[in-house]
Amino acid sequence: MIKLHCFGESGNAYKAALTLQLSGAEWEPVFVDFFNGASRTPEFRAMNVMGEVPVMEDGDLILTQSGVIQDYVSSKTGKLGGRSAAERRDVLRWMFFDNHKVSGVAGPLRFNTNFLPEDKRNADVNGFMHMRLMSALKILETQLADTPYLTGDALTIADIACCGYLYYPEPYGFNRAEFPKIDAWLGRIEDTEGYKAPYDLMPGSPADRA
Repeated sequence: MIKLHCFGESGNAYKAALTLQLSGAEWEPVFVDFFNGASRTPEFRAMNVMGEVPVMEDGDLILTQSGVIQDYVSSKTGKLGGRSAAERRDVLRWMFFDNHKVSGVAGPLRFNTNFLPEDKRNADVNGFMHMRLMSALKILETQLADTPYLTGDALTIADIACCGYLYYPEPYGFNRAEFPKIDAWLGRIEDTEGYKAPYDLMPGSPADRA
């Protein structure tokens, strides 16, 4: 049984969890109390020196970073990875795009506008990140006008990477209605057998800390 150390608010953990879920792998979540410092303890850093989730355990194997975990799960299950070497490279292309342009911006923007104390929020920084995120989403919108999924006609880990933060309910400037192709794409992923929203798939949510 694969164990995924995660918490509900983490979009990066959600990418790994949703990949496990939609691949049909046998797995279970292990709650990490991030907001009370659980990822920064010596015990946790012994698993991941970066002090971050997700962390995946499969027997003696420990992997960190969502993209690495997604790649491992795809390779292990033979699902969600692309059907040829060329498709595999295209999957990687969109995953790298996500890391730099989508999740790499949406993650800190969502954190800054929802979880950071109000007196520490910088409107100029958040405005810049919002502009960058909208630019990246326009690229997704353009691609999804041509193909139902980012790399063609089948769901892959590239889609799961790029959609991870877009399912969260907290307001951070993303409105599905403003991106009809992205909205339809997110709907297709939601219709995939086994799909669950972040707070239904992983333990931990803002409501638990209210």
